[in-house]
Amino acid sequence: MPTRRSRGEGGLHFSESRQRWVATAHVGFKPDGKRIVKRASGVTKTEAKTRLREILRDMDDGLGVQGHQFTVEDALRDWLAYGLSGRDPKTVEASRILSERRIIPGLGRRRLRELTADDVDVWLAKEAQTASTSTLSKLLSILRRSIDRQMARDRVKRNVVLLCQVPSGRPGRASKALTLEQAKALLSAAESTEMNAYISVSLLTGARTEELRALTWAHVDLDGSPSQTPPVPPTLQLWRSVRAHGDTKTKLSRRTLRLPSRCVEALRSHKLAQLHQREAAGDSWTDRDLVFCTRTGGALDPANVRRAFRAVAQRAGLEAADWTPRELRHSFVSLLSDAGVSIEEIARLVGHRGTVVTEAVYRKQLRPVITEGAEAMDRIFGPEP
Repeated sequence: MPTRRSRGEGGLHFSESRQRWVATAHVGFKPDGKRIVKRASGVTKTEAKTRLREILRDMDDGLGVQGHQFTVEDALRDWLAYGLSGRDPKTVEASRILSERRIIPGLGRRRLRELTADDVDVWLAKEAQTASTSTLSKLLSILRRSIDRQMARDRVKRNVVLLCQVPSGRPGRASKALTLEQAKALLSAAESTEMNAYISVSLLTGARTEELRALTWAHVDLDGSPSQTPPVPPTLQLWRSVRAHGDTKTKLSRRTLRLPSRCVEALRSHKLAQLHQREAAGDSWTDRDLVFCTRTGGALDPANVRRAFRAVAQRAGLEAADWTPRELRHSFVSLLSDAGVSIEEIARLVGHRGTVVTEAVYRKQLRPVITEGAEAMDRIFGPEP
């Protein structure tokens, strides 16, 4: 007579209806107190025993019963649905697009518990043929965070993505900076257009495009207070952006800048033109107090700003398709650097936490010749006899 299996070892029986050996194991209780029974089957008794040992081993390792058939796609869908709470809708949409177009076609059908670092490396190498390095970094970050979420829910033991490195992808589009002559030509071409104030403020203050699209007249002082002691000049308060909750990119990005005279005149003309647009729009005007808005007072779309900017760039004699509004900020940094302004002061003006990003990413110095050493030596030793 066969002996009964010990408690906790599960059970094996042959199912006549299915003609398969079936393994069952009690692995816990549901919140309502009902038992959770995990089942697996095999054609042979040995195969069913192997499946039973896997179930018991996962239970000993603390893995949940839900994760056995859980795939990479399931993990991504779960993270997109519940792991991005409170994020900007644009961030959620960008993550969804990258997941559906890049990650799921390559790894989605793989069971999460069977995913290996080699699988991820092979997939990354394939994606590197068509994606930039920055895109590959985003893909790896999405995959890592989605698996971290499943680790916290006992569906997988470890996150193999942490063992993988971002490969070098296709080179991305390099940012550029206007030369002084190009900047002057652009400002001249913008003078008779609706983009005059936008281009002037962006190029001459280094404000981000996301900050300008959220800028309100309440944060612009075109007159200042010259009678005060000390006098207060015209200022621009960059305290908001189009990001989630209206926050700026970082805490140091919240700054108040003195407006150059050219910006003051451009904004005054822009404000007058906006009053005429408001009268023409009548009841269709949406009063959001935005400095840069549509003809009915609504928020500007990035694509519309880009299109209008490139039209001005074309008039200035530039190759319009090669330039974007954000490169006005790069030009601001480079022109100041070329004029001898210290990198620390420039970083403070553009709202950077330190000088590393300012120097490595934004400064496309127009004359990258370091002259301080030679000038100091000339002062010390004098000119050559």
